Amino acid sequence: MPVTDEAIEKIKAMIVSGELRPGSKLPREADLAERLGLSRNSLREAVKALSLIRVLDVRQGDGTYVTSLEPHLLLDALGFVVDFHQDDTVLEFLEVRRILEPAAAAMAARVMSDEDIVALGGVLEGLREDATLEELIDNDLAFHHGIAVGSGNTVLCSLVEGLSGPTARARVWRGLTEEGAVERTRQQHRAIFEAIAGRRPDLAHAWATVHVAGVEQWLRDTLAEPGSPLG
Repeated sequence: MPVTDEAIEKIKAMIVSGELRPGSKLPREADLAERLGLSRNSLREAVKALSLIRVLDVRQGDGTYVTSLEPHLLLDALGFVVDFHQDDTVLEFLEVRRILEPAAAAMAARVMSDEDIVALGGVLEGLREDATLEELIDNDLAFHHGIAVGSGNTVLCSLVEGLSGPTARARVWRGLTEEGAVERTRQQHRAIFEAIAGRRPDLAHAWATVHVAGVEQWLRDTLAEPGSPLG
């Protein structure tokens, strides 16, 4: 195992065991390196790597702390992964959305509060008939966010959030080029909402699958065309 990976594993073990808790400060670099049997350089590299994925927070002049370790924080890097890939890889992310978002919709139909369901309906009602494509995409993101939060599962919510925003480019291009895409999105959102409001998890799951699969299939077809602008 590379020395830096070994250092990462040792710090991770301290966090998993509870020796280092969320918000706690790491010992001085020299003391921690000696205690773990590491060089200060390898420890430094491990801290840098763990700070990039939001496990550690390096505060200049103060020290290094374990972050809150909340799922949304740790999964922030997922958005960057999506952004740095070409669209044929984004298809794989859409495949994951097709698995996760229907599950979130079904869970929301079971556990979402009546108050939050009313708020979700307000998101749909807030979209003007003559909305621009940009407004439609913003509304789409808000709608999916409301469902993800309504699932009651913070890890699932963070995963859905990480996949939804960065794949918006495909949805924008679909709205610009595919006839009827905007109206179809409105109808499918309404169907998903009504299934959630009606406390019908199976129906919510089915409509969410249709919704995400539509974007996925459109992107597959578009990428297969010569001179695709998404390539």
